[in-house]
Amino acid sequence: MGSILVDAPADGVARLTISNPAKRNALDRGVLDGLVTALAAIDARAVILTGEGDVFSAGYDIGDLSPGALAEEAAELLTHPFEAAVAALDAVPVPVIAALGGHAFGGALELAVTCDLRVCAPGARLGMPPARLGVVYSHTGLRRFVDAIGSARTRELFLTARPISASEAHSWGLVNEVIDEPGSRALALAAEIAALSPLSLRGNKRVLRALVPPLDPALEAELHALRDAAFRSEDFAEGVRAFTEKRQPKWRGT
Repeated sequence: MGSILVDAPADGVARLTISNPAKRNALDRGVLDGLVTALAAIDARAVILTGEGDVFSAGYDIGDLSPGALAEEAAELLTHPFEAAVAALDAVPVPVIAALGGHAFGGALELAVTCDLRVCAPGARLGMPPARLGVVYSHTGLRRFVDAIGSARTRELFLTARPISASEAHSWGLVNEVIDEPGSRALALAAEIAALSPLSLRGNKRVLRALVPPLDPALEAELHALRDAAFRSEDFAEGVRAFTEKRQPKWRGT
């Protein structure tokens, strides 16, 4: 399993590093549970989230899902531990900076979007592949992207499943900066933020979160049911098989 490495590279700054090098920093249970645990213990004025090596994260670790229990295992990985990790990241009261030293796909990109600021290496590619796997993405995740880049760009990202370059991501507003040394830039930015008023930073972040109104409970239940049905579909099973077999999927639409 992967893990989360924690260090304090500057005064008032905590850095969390996704470490799962054998699987391009894939988000397995070790990484997701480790993120929740690490964030709960954070005592800092600014936080950096990054990936070990030259990849931020390849996204969900779906390669080890067993065909016999695909729906159950997928729901367990892609909902409960991931949603707990995103909720923990979203609840951090101080600014969080994502340093994307390389590619970020799927759930990893949502983790980055959950952060307040994002700096990105020029060679990184970013993408949301649910449509290549037969997945209906969570409404909370889609809402984060709409908030970050607007409805039109979110539709393009999710409905085409096309990875975009760092320069495209910058032009869309998906990342704040494209720079050769995103780790160093994130550290400098975090140190700069840590020197500002913590009262103001925490207060402004709380106000910004409050500006997103909650969904109607009935609609939210419908959206949860839609996603759950996708996990149990033939298309999702085929999407995972095609991914592991490195071939094009044969969709049935059911």
